[in-house]
Amino acid sequence: MGDMSNSDFYAKNQRNEANHMGGFGCTLEELRSLMELRGSEAVIKIQECYGDTEGLCKRLKTSPTDGLSGNASDLEKRKLVYGQNFIPPKKPKTFIQLVWEALQDVTLIILEVAAIISLGLSFYHPPGQSSDVCGTASGGAEDEGESQAGWIEGAAILLSVICVVLVTAFNDWSKEKQFRGLQSRIEQEQKFAVVRAGQVIQIPVAEIVVGDIAQIKYGDLLPSDGILLQGNDLKIDESSLTGESDHVGKSADKDPMLLSGTHVMEGSGKMVVTAVGVNSQTGIIFTLLGAGGEEEEKKSKKAKNQDGAAAIEMQPLKSAEGGEGDEKEKKKSSTTKKEKSVLQGKLTKLAVQIGKAGLLMSAVTVIILVLYFAIETFVVNKRQWLPECTPIYIQYFVKFFIIGVTVLVVAVPEGLPLAVTISLAYSVKKMMKDNNLVRHLDACETMGNATAICSDKTGTLTTNRMTAVQLYIGDTHYKEIPDSDSLPAKTLDILVNAISLNSAYTTKILPPDKEGGLPRQVGNKTECGLLGLVMDLKRDYQPIRDKIPEEKLYKVYTFNSVRKSMSTVIKLADNSFRMYAKGASEIVLKKCSKIVNSAGEPRIFRPRDRDEMVKKVIEPMACDGLRTICVAYRDFPGNPEPEWDNENDILTDLTCIAVVGIEDPVRPEVPEAIRKCQRAGITVRMVTGDNINTARAIAIKCGIIHPGEDFLCLEGKDFNRRIRNEKGEIEQERIDKIWPKLRVLARSSPTDKHTLVKGIIDSTQLDQRQVVAVTGDGTNDGPALKKADVGFAMGIAGTDVAKEASDIILTDDNFSSIVKAVMWGRNVYDSISKFLQFQLTVNVVAVIVAFTGACITQDSPLKAVQMLWVNLIMDTFASLALATEPPTDSLLNRKPYGRNKPLISRTMMKNILGHAVYQLTLIFTLLFAGEKLFFIDSGRNAPLHAPPSEHYTIIFNTFVLMQLFNEINARKIHGERNVFEGIYRNPIFCSIVLGTLAIQIVIVQFGGKPFSCAPLTIEHWLWCVFLGFGELVWGQAIATIPTSRLKFLKAAGHLTQKEEIPDEELNEDVEEIDYAERELRRGQILWFRGLNRIQTQIRVVKAFRSSLYEGLEKPESRTSIHNFMSHPEFRIEDSQPHIPLIDDTDLEEDVGLKQNSSPPSSPNKNNNAIDSGINLTTDTSKSATSSSPGSPIHSLETSL
Repeated sequence: MGDMSNSDFYAKNQRNEANHMGGFGCTLEELRSLMELRGSEAVIKIQECYGDTEGLCKRLKTSPTDGLSGNASDLEKRKLVYGQNFIPPKKPKTFIQLVWEALQDVTLIILEVAAIISLGLSFYHPPGQSSDVCGTASGGAEDEGESQAGWIEGAAILLSVICVVLVTAFNDWSKEKQFRGLQSRIEQEQKFAVVRAGQVIQIPVAEIVVGDIAQIKYGDLLPSDGILLQGNDLKIDESSLTGESDHVGKSADKDPMLLSGTHVMEGSGKMVVTAVGVNSQTGIIFTLLGAGGEEEEKKSKKAKNQDGAAAIEMQPLKSAEGGEGDEKEKKKSSTTKKEKSVLQGKLTKLAVQIGKAGLLMSAVTVIILVLYFAIETFVVNKRQWLPECTPIYIQYFVKFFIIGVTVLVVAVPEGLPLAVTISLAYSVKKMMKDNNLVRHLDACETMGNATAICSDKTGTLTTNRMTAVQLYIGDTHYKEIPDSDSLPAKTLDILVNAISLNSAYTTKILPPDKEGGLPRQVGNKTECGLLGLVMDLKRDYQPIRDKIPEEKLYKVYTFNSVRKSMSTVIKLADNSFRMYAKGASEIVLKKCSKIVNSAGEPRIFRPRDRDEMVKKVIEPMACDGLRTICVAYRDFPGNPEPEWDNENDILTDLTCIAVVGIEDPVRPEVPEAIRKCQRAGITVRMVTGDNINTARAIAIKCGIIHPGEDFLCLEGKDFNRRIRNEKGEIEQERIDKIWPKLRVLARSSPTDKHTLVKGIIDSTQLDQRQVVAVTGDGTNDGPALKKADVGFAMGIAGTDVAKEASDIILTDDNFSSIVKAVMWGRNVYDSISKFLQFQLTVNVVAVIVAFTGACITQDSPLKAVQMLWVNLIMDTFASLALATEPPTDSLLNRKPYGRNKPLISRTMMKNILGHAVYQLTLIFTLLFAGEKLFFIDSGRNAPLHAPPSEHYTIIFNTFVLMQLFNEINARKIHGERNVFEGIYRNPIFCSIVLGTLAIQIVIVQFGGKPFSCAPLTIEHWLWCVFLGFGELVWGQAIATIPTSRLKFLKAAGHLTQKEEIPDEELNEDVEEIDYAERELRRGQILWFRGLNRIQTQIRVVKAFRSSLYEGLEKPESRTSIHNFMSHPEFRIEDSQPHIPLIDDTDLEEDVGLKQNSSPPSSPNKNNNAIDSGINLTTDTSKSATSSSPGSPIHSLETSL
């Protein structure tokens, strides 16, 4: 993060302190030291120094209820004294650095060296010019002017190298710039609720200043440090700072310290901001890390590994989020996506194969040329090697070497990484328009292979605009909302109070934005539906809330996924208590023992009444697709005061007031989107917390299930019962029996969602490994989003935690945007295939021409500079042209490709070879008979610095024009006939083809010596264009040959199941990861404190385990604390809901040991990770870096 900027920042703040804290009652230092305390120490310190939190607010000149006044000069002053809530980002790489990186390409370096040698030699003239002595070496066609032009070829090669480098650097630079733009967009969208001048407003995180009163709620990522003023049931996950996975309960009187970068897992509250930006706890860690920054840069430069680079670049480059900056992101870059994406795996393999072939060809070319020359000169013509001829001979050898290198340059498809990057970057940019904000580049391409989508219901499939449409109150079931007059006044009052007070005060219904629109719903949508009911009953909730403001609520049990209900206790005037509760009807009704009757009086409510009510009221509502909410209350005596912490005793014996049926209509575009998915071979499953009948009704409306089909709809309880064995362990075989038919999972907990996703991904039922996408919005969806191949978080309803764990953010929360993502993903895959088909044709032809030409005529028909130009067309321009094809709906008419489908299908192979045959035939005809056909001088066997011949120019020109026409053919890869279809929808393609043509004309007519071109006549040009155009005709001929007939064609570039990553790559991978984690080593500053303790523990563990290890000692049992850090798979996942450790995990680990590296043949594989509540990612396909559940580290985690 550039430690310079930090220390400046810091120095500024120090200076300000000198002129005394700008009139505030606390210095920056005081607040910083205060924030370093925890728990009771902090409480004592606050009491000693400020009296209480109100005293602190006074000193900070802010009001606990109304917040800051919000006038600009005051805010500015606070920013000056206490700093801004912004952590200066790392400086981007400069253009010069990028140029330097592009120059590191090996082939380019070889070319540069060759060109420089060639340049040097061309300036050397041997004394005495004894031309006869050195024989053919300096043949007669050379006049004075020409020999002076010998330097041109070297210079031209250098020039074209510079071109290639600049283009590459420019691409990298624009990609980085785009990415930063995207990043800042993510950050601008991140807002936080603060109270200013008594109004709750949302402000961008960077605008928060010390003294602000911030409202915090479930799912927030805290943007700055603060002290809790008032909280309800607040639990915080501080693992990002402390590494402890337990949630920490916070309360104003026991532990009020809230730290930036931590996640709110439950509850809500208000805090006063005490430290922002570089002075917050996260900022301080950064300042420490900043010092290590410079050396890190140097180290990581060496490690610039292409795939690694792509992976790391796409990690958000952190800035004003105030949250969990770089280190966390870096950890994430290595923890979230362990496997290479499918495409990268296939491409790496293919590029290596092609590279090896190219190297071989170029070596053979050079050897043949040298031998031929030597034999002809010294054996056939029996010449002596004379000292004065040495430079001339060397010039020949250099020329041969350059030809060899050129063959290599053309053979190696260095355009591949470029094409992938351009295609992904272009798609990402366009996907923004389709409401997909991509956080990890490869997610975009993985999406094209998705075979299953597990979607939430609320907000994704439905509009998330809740309206109460049915009501059961006072023994009557109203099918629409009744008039308020028809209800007993007493019942109505208690219902209105129960709804108004027992809901988050941040939930409101505001007047519509525009005339005649619907009222705006802010906050929790279900609560909005209930508040809407209050308004439909001609009442208002605001006066009731004003009478009992949030501070006066006696106790709040907030909603969470375990309770499935929310309750609020208020103190009445006579000192007794009343508790209002609301929640899922089947859960709350079980706790009701009375119900309000038609007269407004409570009557007994027996279990059999309840069953009848479920049958008569709740099920019919649910079958209409309504969500049913039960509202109830209970009175407690004031003396003795109840044990509020004993939840089970409090939340029983309730009196039911009403059951409300809330409708959340299906989004109109969803059924069509789901039909598209099913047509594209993607199974959509709905995972929801709702009642099973509601879920089934909605699933039918969406078209996820069709009546009469044989599909499963399960509840979470059922699902768990079916997948666990007697010991309660999850068995993969049992999941395999269920998931293929499962379509709806209702009343599911976040853990169920995670289990289902993991079960589908690990399943070996089908021959293809399933690629699963998951949508989530809640904090508790974190684990499932991380586990999935692609995690979608909701941009509007999603919590910060969900967004952190996701790969793509849906900015409009809409399911049909996911279908767009699938389309773009498939399009990326197809674009790369198109590019490959084009590139490989050129490669095959150019290599064969250069090779045979060199062997037969001692000189490649295509010169080095021309080859580089062809290379530029092929690589850079073609990747731009073909990678930016917009997607069409037809992409959704085929099944996903899957992991083992080859990158180059047999149809493509047919096209590549077919076009290569056409081009080679023409070029060889021109090479050996061209002079007769066009009545021109032959260009073969020209002496060293001969002027360019028309003959070879025609060959070069025809070759380039054939590539241009073939580029149009390459637009279709599935054997379609019409290659021009939709060509106008892609202006980039058209402009590149025309642009290339224009440059080609300039090169041929005016290129002269540097490009070895002689100007051509109009007639010659027409012939060249005609021969090029033949490509299109030939393409049609090829399309008529059925691929199925050509059995001999092999497909290329696919990953087989077993060797997801071959061995040599594994080692590279480990290397790569080590480099990426170099960054993480900085974190050790914070770790050293615990170092000795952990090492002792490891020793104990080792001793304890050594008996088991006989003969099992694994090569990579990592014990040193350094490795422990540098393999981030061991990070205790922060978002895993904590489930108490189960006693038998130890047993299972020991069994786990014996099957260390075998595939999950036993159930405990799943369990260890889940039961211990420590999400150790262990998946055999990544055994390169993850430790298996039995290794010493695992038990160490458990003991921590």
